[in-house]
Amino acid sequence: MSKLAAVAVVSVLVPLAAAAYLDQAAAESRRAARVDRIVMLGRSREGRPIQAIEIGDPAGTRVLVVGCIHGNEPAGIAIAQQLERTAPRGVDLWIIPVLNPDGRATDTRGNADAVDLNRNFPWRWRPLSGAYASGPKPLSEPEARIAYRLILRLRPHISIWFHQHLDMIWASGGNRRIEHRFAQLSGLPYHAMPPLAGSAISWQNHTLPGTTAFAAELPAGQPTSSSVGRYVRAVIAIART
Repeated sequence: MSKLAAVAVVSVLVPLAAAAYLDQAAAESRRAARVDRIVMLGRSREGRPIQAIEIGDPAGTRVLVVGCIHGNEPAGIAIAQQLERTAPRGVDLWIIPVLNPDGRATDTRGNADAVDLNRNFPWRWRPLSGAYASGPKPLSEPEARIAYRLILRLRPHISIWFHQHLDMIWASGGNRRIEHRFAQLSGLPYHAMPPLAGSAISWQNHTLPGTTAFAAELPAGQPTSSSVGRYVRAVIAIART
């Protein structure tokens, strides 16, 4: 090989090597940016801790999943726990396994004040009693205030609240394409429903235009491992749409 040819080869290989190095450095930077942490959000009325787990890419699409807001509707906890073991690329996933630990401890819908937290949010709040007791005023309950503050801080692109036992997607005010996609992937029937007074999803959809919050109403009983996997895949899939 002539000296001129050798110089030409080197001049090609050096930029290629530099590009490969930069690609590797960028990949390592992305891996280093992965978050996996537990955030103490606050405490329930009776002092039980309420935590969130953040996993994935902090620069990715922000998604919030709440496993249990009504203490006697716990099926979503298994989904939340399975999501904690995922590694979603391009997704900043925030998970609250249990927002209502007092209600979960007593297997009751409401919190320790017998307030339905899903009637305690500010949008169109009104006084309700009985099973759907809305509390003395909007955000009277510490658990509702915790979720309220977190959502305003995160402004999640999608929020999914797991409930039971209606076996459906309760959609009211979010992006129907996203909601339909989740229904299709999860196997839960889609239903467009009117907004509920003081509900978390109605409040977010009204307060943060461009975001989507909906309720995934699971069937009664504990979900099977296969159904948990299906719901987890549906969460990750819509986060990437």
